[in-house]
Amino acid sequence: MTTPTPSPETTPEAGNPATNPTHKALPSQNARQLLKELQEEFPVFRSCQPLAIGIDKQLMARLPGIERKPLRIALGIHTHSLRYLKASEKATARVDLDGQPAGEITPEQRLHAAKLVKERLQKQAEQRQLQRQAEARERQHAAKLGQLVEKFGRNT
Repeated sequence: MTTPTPSPETTPEAGNPATNPTHKALPSQNARQLLKELQEEFPVFRSCQPLAIGIDKQLMARLPGIERKPLRIALGIHTHSLRYLKASEKATARVDLDGQPAGEITPEQRLHAAKLVKERLQKQAEQRQLQRQAEARERQHAAKLGQLVEKFGRNT
């Protein structure tokens, strides 16, 4: 598969490695490490701004040699993060890699993000409740064990 040649419409000169000597390649093919590198390289990732549709194609054009699968996984991790979803439920516009407007977020997309945030927060609350219940059972068990130890200690 050949890497598409970046066009001026999709890749501004500032992001073109040939014209920007400060641009660094992102060599990592591990999705989590790649996401960290994307956050270092592009402020829109750090600030969790809603990304343009097709941002993966923009990234592949701007970062030759990057593999599609780790990139897609990294983008999935990023776009499913609670911080990104919260930003997406409130925003009205998407941005490109340079932070420039690149489309709108429809009311349906905002509603979907809000639904995912609500589900995620509800799941976290349920997990915290289960954790508290498990800790309470552990304390009760420890108290009963302490009583048995004390009882056996008096009988011997």
